[in-house]
Amino acid sequence: MSITDWPADERPREKLLAHGAVSLSDAELLAIFLRVGLPGKSAVDLARELLGHFGSLEALFAANLRDFDAISGIGAAKYAQLQAVLEMSRRALAEQLKARDSFENPTAVRDFLRLRLRGIRHEEFHALYLDTGYRLIAAETLFKGTLNETRVYPRELAKHAIAHNAAAIIVAHNHPSGSAEPSSADILLTRQLQHGLELLDIKLLDHFIVAAHQVVSLAELGHL
Repeated sequence: MSITDWPADERPREKLLAHGAVSLSDAELLAIFLRVGLPGKSAVDLARELLGHFGSLEALFAANLRDFDAISGIGAAKYAQLQAVLEMSRRALAEQLKARDSFENPTAVRDFLRLRLRGIRHEEFHALYLDTGYRLIAAETLFKGTLNETRVYPRELAKHAIAHNAAAIIVAHNHPSGSAEPSSADILLTRQLQHGLELLDIKLLDHFIVAAHQVVSLAELGHL
């Protein structure tokens, strides 16, 4: 049965308009994004199939174009649309951070980093450059590495911080393994960066590790 033949209060779009997006299941939200299904398969059926194939929304968001091409009826167009939605979400959160004191809403910082780093299959090191009011000036991907390691060069971080006229910095990297536990190397790097930036009168506010659903703060763990 086509979704248009469903009772109005069961159709995903009508449910969203009547009760808000939070009332919808993952499959229903994804169905609205897909818009149409396939012959003999509604958009909700296709959404459930996609979630079953990838295992979760998170894994779906982290999928690459080759993964999408492997699903019948889902290809480059849907992949491009999904990437556009994710990038709009990242930019909306970035605008929030630029418009206010970052630490008025630490949840926004964590959400922003989760969107930037979660699901990446190799390690990446990112930096957020802040002004004197701790508002976001810019966010950059500084270094990319392998599945379990990335080389970070403190001199490069300092050079970029000066170029952005940053008064403070937040750094973050991901653990593709899924464990957010900081390693001894993570702790040592944090202290090296803190010491080097202090010489430039730039404050290192935090170092976050993103893994799966976790975003761990080394400052909260007492390493800053």
